[in-house]
Amino acid sequence: MTPEIAAALAAGRGGKRPVVLATRLPDGAQRLLPDGAAPAALNERAEILLRTDRSETLDLGGERWFLRSYNPPLRLILVGAVHIAQALVPLALPLGLDPIIVDPRLALATEDRFPASRRLTDWPDEALEALGLDARSAVVALTHDPKLDDPGLDLALRSEAFYIGALGSRKSHAARLERLAALGHHAEGLARIRGPVGLAIGAVTAPEIALSIIAEIIAVLRGAPLGAGR
Repeated sequence: MTPEIAAALAAGRGGKRPVVLATRLPDGAQRLLPDGAAPAALNERAEILLRTDRSETLDLGGERWFLRSYNPPLRLILVGAVHIAQALVPLALPLGLDPIIVDPRLALATEDRFPASRRLTDWPDEALEALGLDARSAVVALTHDPKLDDPGLDLALRSEAFYIGALGSRKSHAARLERLAALGHHAEGLARIRGPVGLAIGAVTAPEIALSIIAEIIAVLRGAPLGAGR
């Protein structure tokens, strides 16, 4: 690896930018993808590998390449230290989703209730801004309280978060969209919010709702087709 490639790779990882290191076999020539000067097919394959968190060897135009994905870590930011958040954490961890609890209500965001999670007790907009949401971040608003949910959703919509969800009925979600529209968000951006959150599996209990949310997050991450909300 040349010093230039090593520096560019380090910069990409430091900036939480997903990149693929492409090595041509057997001569060892390397480049980082996506790259406007690279063959389109190479860039397209790199995009697929990043989306699926995989690496592979492939033949392209008579050349053999090894493509290694370097993705930033996945994060699951939960606005609201509620029962569903408690059910989400043990589902998220084995899937590589780092759960972060955001709730200024100190009586709820406790170590006893969330021993395996980072807890931030700032207001959601402040906490999410400090976290620096990126394309590997999922944000789920769970409080049913506009004073907490809306600031977090507002900031999430202004970010590259790959998934944004909000708990609540269709009626409460419609009211939520009106409030966010008043903050300057247009219909195209508001459509990014999954609400009611979760896949339509008939979920009723907190663990069932958590399962539907996690399943929807993975489906969005992997680019799978989705049906109606929960």
